[in-house]
Amino acid sequence: MSENSRIQKQYDHRLRRLIQTTGDLDLAIRHGVPRSTARGWLKQTRTDVVSIDVLDMDTEGLQREVLFLRRRVTRLLALLHLVVVAFKVAEFSFDRVRIPDGGRKRRLLRAIERTRTHLPLRDVLRLIGMSSTRYHAWLGKQECGLDDQRCCPRTTPQQLTREESHAIRDMVTGDEYRHVSTGTLARLAQRLGKVFASPTSWYRLVRANKWCRPRQRVHPAKRTVGIRVSRANEIWHVDTTLI
Repeated sequence: MSENSRIQKQYDHRLRRLIQTTGDLDLAIRHGVPRSTARGWLKQTRTDVVSIDVLDMDTEGLQREVLFLRRRVTRLLALLHLVVVAFKVAEFSFDRVRIPDGGRKRRLLRAIERTRTHLPLRDVLRLIGMSSTRYHAWLGKQECGLDDQRCCPRTTPQQLTREESHAIRDMVTGDEYRHVSTGTLARLAQRLGKVFASPTSWYRLVRANKWCRPRQRVHPAKRTVGIRVSRANEIWHVDTTLI
């Protein structure tokens, strides 16, 4: 590019609008606008200008809005402080709470994304008590769609599938295997070819899901009704233990 390139002048849009409204070319010429440029303004169609209502407000209106916004910010800071203190007192943390519902997870992720436009992600996660590892795990979980699983099988292939978990639940809570202990039940499931998991995994699932083993009496119930008589002195009873 040559050094003698022409520098194009820039004119105020308010002056251009005034010339288009009044049609006075001499006014534009007196302010240093070429006649050809002013004639071009008259030929142009007026376009809508994007603006905000604050530019049309007077000083008193702006002061009222500033006072209103200050009171609103003060209330929001008080509510935020209350929420933060309540979280700390209750010792609430997402690391200790599991949310199996995918809809609630997506709502929380959308709220985090909206807040990220005003605050850094690290501050947002620290405010709600969520680790960055869990946040990114939830983002990856949206792709595979496993809302009721702790992690995606694509990243941990050794994790039990949903069918295997259901098979473990049926065998643990079934009446057919009520006489078999949980450790023996894990080895029995491997022999039957249903689930290949260690007894530790079985115990962990039973504790996490609070599955109850069926407990039924094997022996018949004892009689609770004793000897009954119809009249006095019909039956006598003597304790001969000492004799």
